[in-house]
Amino acid sequence: MNLAAKDIRHNVGRFALTTLGIGMLLMVVMGMGGIFRGLVDDATLLVNAIGGDLWIVQSDTRGPLAEVSRVPSNLVHRAAAVPGVETSREFVYHTIQREHNGRAVRIALLGLSWPTDKGDWLPLVSGRPLRQNHFELIADRSLGLELGSQMKLGNDTYKVVGTTANMMSSSGDGMAFVTVADALAIQFDTSGEAVRLEREARRARGANDDIARRQPALLENAFRPTAEIPGAPTRQISGVVVTIRPDFDVEQVAATIAAWGDVTVYTSDAQKDLLLEGMIDKVRRQIGLFRVLLTVIAAIIMALILYTLTLDKIHSIALLKLIGAPNKTIIAMILQQALVLGVLGYGIAYFVGQRLFPLFPRRVILTQFDLIQLAVVVLIISVLASLLGIWKALSVSPNEAISG
Repeated sequence: MNLAAKDIRHNVGRFALTTLGIGMLLMVVMGMGGIFRGLVDDATLLVNAIGGDLWIVQSDTRGPLAEVSRVPSNLVHRAAAVPGVETSREFVYHTIQREHNGRAVRIALLGLSWPTDKGDWLPLVSGRPLRQNHFELIADRSLGLELGSQMKLGNDTYKVVGTTANMMSSSGDGMAFVTVADALAIQFDTSGEAVRLEREARRARGANDDIARRQPALLENAFRPTAEIPGAPTRQISGVVVTIRPDFDVEQVAATIAAWGDVTVYTSDAQKDLLLEGMIDKVRRQIGLFRVLLTVIAAIIMALILYTLTLDKIHSIALLKLIGAPNKTIIAMILQQALVLGVLGYGIAYFVGQRLFPLFPRRVILTQFDLIQLAVVVLIISVLASLLGIWKALSVSPNEAISG
């Protein structure tokens, strides 16, 4: 007769509730690890998907995915002229929030370098890549934009021609993809009244200049679009993604571009490291702390319930000792209960989590390594939790069976 199984049947209600509680705690621990994996995957998603060898960004910045980066649009042509460069693509990235069908939609908008990049590399689940330079949009399905639907961004209306899956920014926002020209138009969209006021302000500043007093016709330039005014800067892009020829050394090409002085260049691996160090490190430490705390709490709960179950059968344990039962039989009984509690709790955590995790707003990625690691931790805390009950059982005197 298995004493552990008999004792569990005798206290099945208490044991079942404890197992369920342990399972829920372990599910949270498992989910936190999955959320961290999802954060890492989201943070490096674009760097991996775009597949460039070098990222050229604003000088002394960490790149457009980590902070604001502004470089002149002609940088793409300068980069293309460097020996060893196979392709050079513009990169525009920013986050917007708009109202659509009565709800707020937050979008991480990426501009594709048309016509070199039409979005063929995107994991499309429906629709097609971009086919024209304006007014087409590819959206991640997490944004709730259906294929063929339309959305107004800035002064223009864009049609959803394709949808993707699991294309998320590091902050968890769904991504949308348009051409660079459209991305810049959306980013620098200004109301008509704001444009009028800015042109009046230009005219007022110009009127105080000596040259304008001598040549009043120059003030007419104040009412022209900014891009047409001599000396006024054009719209800037976020960065340039460069692909290197196979027969050239990436580090050598990077050193050539880094010597320009007005930009900073990163390899793809360096860009990913910067993203993980700057954006993920604090989250990693915080999630790790919560996982440790919840694991300790689970161990304490297991230890208390096993200790309580041991107290309930003090008389039975004393009787077993009185009839000559060895200590290993009593130890095995309590240890088996602890292992059953841990294994069942882990099973509940896994199977409930498989159904709940897809409903989370952030991606939860469970890797084989993390699941095995957590299983080992559960076995360890199960053994440790049994020690308190084992200590109490071993301290019971056989005489208590007679006195009781």
